[in-house]
Amino acid sequence: MQIIEVGENRKLQKEFLEFPSRIYKGNQYWIRPLDEDIEKIFDRTKNPLFNGGDCVRWLALDDAGKTIARVAAFINANTATHGNDQPTGGMGFFECVDNQEVAFAMFDKCKVWLQERGMEAMEGPVNFGERDNWWGLLVDPYDAEPTWGMFYHQDYYRAFFENYGFKDYFQQYTFLLPIPEVEARKVVRPALFEIANRIYNTPGYDFRHVSKKKLPKFAEDFRIIYNKAWAKNMATGEMTPERAEAIMQTMKPILEEELMWFGYHNDQPIAFFIMIPELNQIIKHINGKLNWIGKIKWIYHTLMKTNKKARGVIFGVIPEYQGRGIESAIALSFSRACWKPNYQYETLELNWIADFNPKMLKVTQMLGAKKYKTYITYRYLFDRNKEFKRCPAI
Repeated sequence: MQIIEVGENRKLQKEFLEFPSRIYKGNQYWIRPLDEDIEKIFDRTKNPLFNGGDCVRWLALDDAGKTIARVAAFINANTATHGNDQPTGGMGFFECVDNQEVAFAMFDKCKVWLQERGMEAMEGPVNFGERDNWWGLLVDPYDAEPTWGMFYHQDYYRAFFENYGFKDYFQQYTFLLPIPEVEARKVVRPALFEIANRIYNTPGYDFRHVSKKKLPKFAEDFRIIYNKAWAKNMATGEMTPERAEAIMQTMKPILEEELMWFGYHNDQPIAFFIMIPELNQIIKHINGKLNWIGKIKWIYHTLMKTNKKARGVIFGVIPEYQGRGIESAIALSFSRACWKPNYQYETLELNWIADFNPKMLKVTQMLGAKKYKTYITYRYLFDRNKEFKRCPAI
């Protein structure tokens, strides 16, 4: 076996993208990500984390020169030491044939590279980017399609990680909610409607969906709420106005106004509930290539409204308004738009919520959301005598 660095070699970069297609050949649940969604993570001109951080990719080849594994290792300067007992790097984008020896060799490669750069632990499989994408190992179920920005994994990967010595740092869950009114009222707790109506009838509160004509205003509101509700916990530092504007502009082509909600009190932004169409329901028809054929297919499925699923991306309420019922009010604001005849979306899958976030897990219980998928984010301490600690609750 030979392990080679991908680097700037175009042929090896293409092989890094193509290899999973062979690993999952014939699997009806795997959806190939868009090539451009993966490649931009490793593009120094597009991923700002290269400013202060670093990343490397490898392929493992057998004696015949055939690819049998891939992996990436990286150091995110924003998170390496934040909230950690030791400098911690990341590894991810792992795919491998069913051979533990090969898997361990790839893990070793990541470990050595990170150690040489001062890291004392590695987390994986994770992303060289934000936590909302490509984060955690799927461990249940294997008969479900992944959402956009999340991987599907082979069932034997879990044993690779745990046999190597990775420990469960935290678990992540996605949740399903029916959107049509009849089905939704069967699962949402009645108390939630009472709480929401009390907020709606209290002077000063207002809940509205985004308007594409006013994206700069909503980008700034998003930034304010994010920095108060999430920045500290996400260990990425405060969001800048430029970053918020860039996020909104990136989302603009797929943004649907009635899927993105903001809450206000006396015109001050206090909460958001960000949803988007579940793009993998279109991407699965494209086979990773957004070329002219892929674009035609995208346009067709968009115009024909074949996608019946939405994805909840992020939910947040600023600390001083938590526990007042704002969570209920903004979640049910969506019902004003979607509870109408022939509404396109029938199911909402909430993006992962970790077991270190009991407050948000409680909100999903109130909504009657059904736990759907489980991912595990593992951590491996290089000092095998050091005490392992799970991620603390927030």
